[in-house]
Amino acid sequence: MRSFVAVDLGATSGRVMLGRVGQATAAVELTQLRRFATGPRQRPGGGLRWDVEAMYGEILAGLRQARAAEPVSIGIDSWAVDYGLIGADGKLDGDVRCYRDPRTDGMADKLRESVSDELLYRITGLQYLPFNTVYQLLSEPAERLEGATMLLLPDLIAYWLTGEVGAEVTNASTTALLDATTRQWSTELLERTPIPQSLLPPLRQPGEPIGRSPEGTPVVAVASHDTASAVAAVPATGDDFGYISCGTWSLVGLRLPAPVLTEQARLANFTNEAGIDGTVRFLRNTMGLWLLSESLRVWRERGLGVRLEQVLHEAMKQPAFASLIDPDDPVFLTPGDMPARIARACEERGQPVPDSPGAVVRTILESLALAHAASLRTAAELAGRELRVVHLVGGGALNESLCQLTADACGLPVLAGPVEASALGNVLVQARAAGLADAGPAAAPLARYEPSGDRAAWLAAARRVGVGEAR
Repeated sequence: MRSFVAVDLGATSGRVMLGRVGQATAAVELTQLRRFATGPRQRPGGGLRWDVEAMYGEILAGLRQARAAEPVSIGIDSWAVDYGLIGADGKLDGDVRCYRDPRTDGMADKLRESVSDELLYRITGLQYLPFNTVYQLLSEPAERLEGATMLLLPDLIAYWLTGEVGAEVTNASTTALLDATTRQWSTELLERTPIPQSLLPPLRQPGEPIGRSPEGTPVVAVASHDTASAVAAVPATGDDFGYISCGTWSLVGLRLPAPVLTEQARLANFTNEAGIDGTVRFLRNTMGLWLLSESLRVWRERGLGVRLEQVLHEAMKQPAFASLIDPDDPVFLTPGDMPARIARACEERGQPVPDSPGAVVRTILESLALAHAASLRTAAELAGRELRVVHLVGGGALNESLCQLTADACGLPVLAGPVEASALGNVLVQARAAGLADAGPAAAPLARYEPSGDRAAWLAAARRVGVGEAR
């Protein structure tokens, strides 16, 4: 067995995973070495920020635990768009701000003064999201960018481990500064903005060596955007499948050989992000289980003692389609009283207000399922694909109710798993870089959910509230 370490950072928790790859079978087996909270915090002086120093301390502790396995290499993946600024002295300048921080309010209009939405999409192919890196950088004081180097979160961790600066391309493709066709930083965009070109480090490809950790273990660039790693782990071939990488966010789309940069794709708000082996992740970001996790947090803070298993069970006893929301409404983006926001959204639509945790969760799950179906249908239309199956990977694969409702909304079978898809994809890229070209997930049955229920009722519910199939 050969061992590889995957550092997999999510927006609510991080993991240090050990992946063992058999020499004969090339099957990957994952073991969790360390798990820790990563959620953002309000800091004195305002602003929602990540405690990256605490994360790094947890990562180092996990790497110490991995020493006994004598790992071949280390790979790092995380969520996208957030960055640290390295000053001329080589140190982190200030905090790493969270993408949910409202500092980007108004920045899209600022960019439109020099770059139209149409031009931005033709170059970057990126879905409009108010927190894309380009908008975060435009909110920075000019003096803070001068002489600095921007490192996205996985690249920042790699820099602290190795002293080497760079930007891995799958994550760089989420910044709205990378040309989707050439996969290079866009000089045209940079010339139209106050963002200095010197801010952007050299690009790296998945599988390239970065340097060595303090203990001498090689650090290898992987698909450092966690969704890119998750898509790399989707157990599917051919072109008749869609995927949903479901966790805090749901990333819903297709794996394509080239970007789709049409005006129709822009208006549908689809993104073209880099994947491994020159592929494109043509997908739409939709709000995911953030709605559920934030609701659970609020209920627990109120002392309601709500357990996830219990509330999911109660949700499926509720009447179908009683109340639905658009999960991508910006009102749900920031931390806060999610159940109250959902209640207001239902009231504004003239729907019954969910009156219990179970009813709130039923609203969330059905609304997410409809959003999944809408994004997959639109992606297939824009790319000229016919889908026969949906692969749902990530933590959402454990949510049986959401998997079944997604199958019902899509009218397609859903294959759920692997759960630790990002960590698995991370290890697979490392294993390939080490010469194990046939590495793949260890054999494990995928949960299969066949569509059931009244298809017409799903379509009618979507049209009624303007979400899902009707979007």
